[in-house]
Amino acid sequence: MINKKNFIYNIVYKDIKKNKKLKIITRFPPEPNGYLHIGHAKSMFINFNIAKFYKGKCFLRLDDTNPNTEKNKYVKQIKKDIKWLGYKWYGKEKYSSNYFKIYYKYAIELIKKKLAYVDKLNKKEIKLYRGTLTKFGKNSPYRNRNIKENLKLFKKMKKGSYNEGELCLRAKINMRSKNILLRDPVLYRIKKNTHYKTKKKWNIYPTYDFAQCISDSIEKISHSICTLEFSDNKELYKWILNNISIKHYPKQYEFSRLNLLYTITSKRKIKQLIKKKIIKKWNDPRLMTISGMRKRGYTAKSINEFCNKIGVSKKNSNINISILEECLRKELDITTPRIMAILNPIKIIITNINKNETIKITILNHPKNKNMGSREIILSSKIYIDINDFENKPSNNFHKLRLGKKIKLKYAGILKLKKIIKNEKKKILYLKCKYYNKYNKKIKKIGIIHWISKKNTIKSKFRLFNKLFTKKNPNKEKNLLSIINPKSLIIKNGYIEKQIKYIKKKKIYQFEREGYFKLKKYTYKNKFIFDRIITLKKKF
Repeated sequence: MINKKNFIYNIVYKDIKKNKKLKIITRFPPEPNGYLHIGHAKSMFINFNIAKFYKGKCFLRLDDTNPNTEKNKYVKQIKKDIKWLGYKWYGKEKYSSNYFKIYYKYAIELIKKKLAYVDKLNKKEIKLYRGTLTKFGKNSPYRNRNIKENLKLFKKMKKGSYNEGELCLRAKINMRSKNILLRDPVLYRIKKNTHYKTKKKWNIYPTYDFAQCISDSIEKISHSICTLEFSDNKELYKWILNNISIKHYPKQYEFSRLNLLYTITSKRKIKQLIKKKIIKKWNDPRLMTISGMRKRGYTAKSINEFCNKIGVSKKNSNINISILEECLRKELDITTPRIMAILNPIKIIITNINKNETIKITILNHPKNKNMGSREIILSSKIYIDINDFENKPSNNFHKLRLGKKIKLKYAGILKLKKIIKNEKKKILYLKCKYYNKYNKKIKKIGIIHWISKKNTIKSKFRLFNKLFTKKNPNKEKNLLSIINPKSLIIKNGYIEKQIKYIKKKKIYQFEREGYFKLKKYTYKNKFIFDRIITLKKKF
């Protein structure tokens, strides 16, 4: 359900009160030049849910006006990600390229109204002539071409008579405007690459600003909702619509974009990481792309809940990734069975348990959900614990196993460390302990650790994903490659309970005291490979 307190909801509500016949139509307009990311998830949450709440329509429109970067494989992935998140667009998906003839017609109209001209300045010259925030721009020497000459040149551009960057079509607005975007913005540019849909039919392509507002008008969008970086574009959006012969005038509204700490969503920067082989693909589990999050083990429900939780505002802010992680933990805590895994094993020999003896213990697969069933684990003379639960020096840390001190085995009794066995190089080989099957409740300061009997193990590999960057806001860093976290992927070899075979159909598990893991692969050698989705909340 949409948070009724958000300002976009209030805008739509007031518009309906003024005009009871108003049909609510929104759109989600991604560019197919890369994969969708967590920021797109927020945009989808707003656009699709507003349409649903007011019994309207939400269109999917692929903004494909740049043949240099857009591909059909991205279109397919975008549609897949939208469906996975649980959204359904109205009717058949739409494409900006479907309207190329219409954009061209309106460009001709602007030329005939003396509101657009063909410019011969190159990209650098246009930028120089445009001026700065403190200095007005100056007119292009080609600004006052006559209508006939502009039409002739523009049609020749369309035919492919000129090279890329040789000519462009610009709006004739105001080179002294305080809004730099209104200083004769480019409306059309020459691009010679083959378009994935229209092939070689067009040699000129509209800019985003020119195409988007006209597309909104064609589709009768009631509320054109976009992120704050497009707030300066609003005046241009209005100018274009006010100066062409359209019948429907959509209104643009902006909300704050999603800036998640320790992450990047820039497609350009992601492509840079792929090129430099920091990551292999767009769906790397360390990325906040929708496919990357899905691969890691995030659920659609947790992502949508996160979007609902952070709300909608008009002020940009940096969101802590812990909010997203908590939404996932909350869901996985309910849905995942528990099991024990040892990622950093150290062997323990229990001296007072016979070599052939086994103690059987029945435990629930989920402590709060009996419907998930139970399993039988065994305690024997040889077990594994995590080396991080052992401390080879005197301290007051009762959470770790130390020489002469006691610690509780989860679901079992008490261990007391009697001896540390080392080789000639003083490397620890294993630990000798004594077992007490009765737990004295009077002992208040005693840690609890997880364990696995050697007789009850399967060798497993664990891939631990951490933050990809070492700095909180990687988007502010000039050299992205200098802040790559060398420990963003750590591989461990350890053990998992054999009983996982019987609850294997569940692909996500909580490894007690370790975190939530997703079964990535079950190899022919009877070995499991797991990816860590997220850690547990630390209690101490």
